[in-house]
Amino acid sequence: MADKKVIRGLSNKEIKVVSFLELEEKRFFSKKDIRKFFKSNSDMYKYIFSLKRKGRAVRINKDKYYLVPIQAQRVWAEHPFIVADEMFNGKDYYIGGKPAAHYWGFIDQLPAVIDVFSTKKQGTKTILGTKFRLKRVRRLGWSVKRTVSGHSFLIASKKECKKWI
Repeated sequence: MADKKVIRGLSNKEIKVVSFLELEEKRFFSKKDIRKFFKSNSDMYKYIFSLKRKGRAVRINKDKYYLVPIQAQRVWAEHPFIVADEMFNGKDYYIGGKPAAHYWGFIDQLPAVIDVFSTKKQGTKTILGTKFRLKRVRRLGWSVKRTVSGHSFLIASKKECKKWI
């Protein structure tokens, strides 16, 4: 589950931006998507900061944010594989380890941490209440593209996955 923040009221401009994003069905948005609503970059950054403070936006990477839907009362969650895909803009990563083993049915236990292998990032991040363990590798292993809730993501292949069980 997402962080338990009380969602505060929105200003008219924030409502305009949030409404636009929801009408366009953009749960994940970049600064470029909302640039047209603001006179300057500093104005846009102020509004993004305000949306984050009010619990309406969550930072995914340096240019991408997640819009918490209006219908969310206090908490909201997104499928972690979708968040991982958006974190890496759909390339140069794959979901591996126990989450992949669970996905392919090799283990029954639902993993608490999502292992994401990448050539670029490392460390841990908690986004929307899910902990991601980012592991940097020199070469990406074999991965396949799958879909969840109409969104594609990359996950370790069944053969690659057997080494984690």
